[in-house]
Amino acid sequence: MEHQYISRETGRVVSERLMGDHTLDLFYNRLREQAPGLFRTLTSRRMSAVLGFLHFDINLPLVGFRGMALLRRMGVDWRECLAPHHCFTTPRQVFERQIRYWECRPMDPDPLVVVSPADARVLIGSLDDVPQLFIKEKFFSAQELLGLNSPWNDRFAGGSFAIFRLTPDKYHYNHVPVSGEVADIYTLEGDYHSCNPGAQVALASIHAKNRRVVTIIDTDVPAGSRIGLVAMVEVVALMIGDIVQRYSENRYDDPRPLTRGMMLAKGCPKSLYRPGSSTDILLFQQNRITFSEDLRKNSVRNDVSSRFSAGFGRPLVETDLRVRSTLATGTPHQPCSSLLLEDL
Repeated sequence: MEHQYISRETGRVVSERLMGDHTLDLFYNRLREQAPGLFRTLTSRRMSAVLGFLHFDINLPLVGFRGMALLRRMGVDWRECLAPHHCFTTPRQVFERQIRYWECRPMDPDPLVVVSPADARVLIGSLDDVPQLFIKEKFFSAQELLGLNSPWNDRFAGGSFAIFRLTPDKYHYNHVPVSGEVADIYTLEGDYHSCNPGAQVALASIHAKNRRVVTIIDTDVPAGSRIGLVAMVEVVALMIGDIVQRYSENRYDDPRPLTRGMMLAKGCPKSLYRPGSSTDILLFQQNRITFSEDLRKNSVRNDVSSRFSAGFGRPLVETDLRVRSTLATGTPHQPCSSLLLEDL
């Protein structure tokens, strides 16, 4: 089945050429059922690292492609890159590129505006309407995503979600979507499944099965966005080697890991995926944000051939948007107090 999304910049419906579509169909439909042991091996951390090395470092099919030719082949606008085009000699260097986001990714400074954490294709929705998203069994539940024993689970009951799918050609730094204090950060171990829409439809609760880093941001603090708690979940995928936390307040200067109690400024670089395709998920508390009107209208269009729509049995369409562009607007209220982990 064809998979399409909507370009936010142009409003056009775009057909996506999904990488390794036939191979992933073999993995997630036949191999998973007929050879589960081999399937587990192929989605393990070690195999994902091997595939990533072969694809992004050795790169035999692209021998002879360097600099501008490599950037063009990978569909990258060289004018955005911080490094000059002749510095790019491998796909890994292109994947981990830095861009002049302060010039080419403008951001609304209004504290109540929530921004996209990545250049990605986004799905939005409400956990209040559908407590568990179903594709055959279930896509994910907040409880599984944050960890079954997480003390934060109940805080997002009935809230909203946004799922950001980063394709291999995308800029792979994640940026902070809101301003606030790190209330918690932890890693949940798991597998390295693909984020291809076909894999997501085939395998139930795929995001909660993958290795992921969960960051809880408390925005109800001085200089915060004042929209409650926000969970940012960074999910690895096939050929992703790591998620490197490297927060920088000024461009990419002096990167540092995140720790509890650290104050984060909206729009700043937070982390880097190494390398492949990957997924970010944002969870918001109930009645604390309203998604942008164009994203809401796009998500329910029935004239777009989306694999997610087929899986859900209802329209569910992605919009391609840029990092730091407006995702939603917050609804502030007077909080009783700002609760950190030790208060629970």
